Amino acid sequence: MRFFKAAAVSALVFAFASSAMARDFTIAGWGGNYQDAQREAYFNQFAKDENLKITETTYLGGLAELKTMAETGNVIWDLVITEGSTLQIGCDEGLFEKLDWDKIEFKDELLKDAVTPCGAGNVVIGNGFAYNTELFKEPPQDWKDFFDREKFPGKRGMRNNPMFNLEYALMADGVPLDKIYEVLSTPEGVDRAFAKLDTIKDLLQFWDAGSQPVEWLAAGNVTLSTAYNGRIITAKKEGKPMEFVWKNQIYNIDNWAIPANSPYKEQALKFFSIANNAQNQAKFSELMPYGPTNTKAIDLIPANVAEDLPAGNNIKDALFLSDAFWIDNADALNERWSKWATQ
Repeated sequence: MRFFKAAAVSALVFAFASSAMARDFTIAGWGGNYQDAQREAYFNQFAKDENLKITETTYLGGLAELKTMAETGNVIWDLVITEGSTLQIGCDEGLFEKLDWDKIEFKDELLKDAVTPCGAGNVVIGNGFAYNTELFKEPPQDWKDFFDREKFPGKRGMRNNPMFNLEYALMADGVPLDKIYEVLSTPEGVDRAFAKLDTIKDLLQFWDAGSQPVEWLAAGNVTLSTAYNGRIITAKKEGKPMEFVWKNQIYNIDNWAIPANSPYKEQALKFFSIANNAQNQAKFSELMPYGPTNTKAIDLIPANVAEDLPAGNNIKDALFLSDAFWIDNADALNERWSKWATQ
């Protein structure tokens, strides 16, 4: 009887595993041109090398879907690209597989912030500000200029969120990059950042969607605006009169991760070697104006493309976004921001 019970249990486990493996290898991404570029740079080669049929889906961020997979045991994704804070929280909660970096190629070529316990950083995103090039004879150079309402008059666009903006305010107030989070971790530092924001509050126009800064700058609704580098560079290539300011921008990294208990875990691990490859990352950056995490990739990118990427010289005077800080402080700072922005 014990033999038959054991055999029955084994059969059920085998049937469940076979059923899970019967579906296509599934990748969840941000969609749009971003995912189109990833398909050309990574997905097609991966599918060919591993003889896999790949299904793509759109990921909207957060952990809700990943928690559902963990609770139900029905893991429907095998790779997902996610922001650093989501990756860190999900890793701590066991929602992502821990990576065996000894089995992953090109580790030593990656930016140090791209190598994490549950993820491989793949895309560097620049966050800074842009300006309408037709409005100023002398272009703004840094965050002090963004806050200089006399030298650079006019409305400013700013994302309706404390993340990035509090760091920008402290930079404008003279805090060195390596002291930003040390200062911001104190009540006095937070007060200092909001006090600096107060100096231009009446000029602020808040945006929520990444497309809005481009629209507002092109229409002349604002003269300067915080923005994502990719949006501005794409608009610039389309002939719109705008430029991105690289000095003291803040960069963050999008990471590839494997949802916990993916039936395709071993194949997914092989994907990282493709995504970490310098030539493949260079191909992605030529298609989308975001930076590579492989430090050798920048030398493979044409100079006229590289000059508009958050990589090389453009991140020498940049700040890496502290996901740990925002995980610990987001609730309190979001509440204060909401009150400040609506007063």
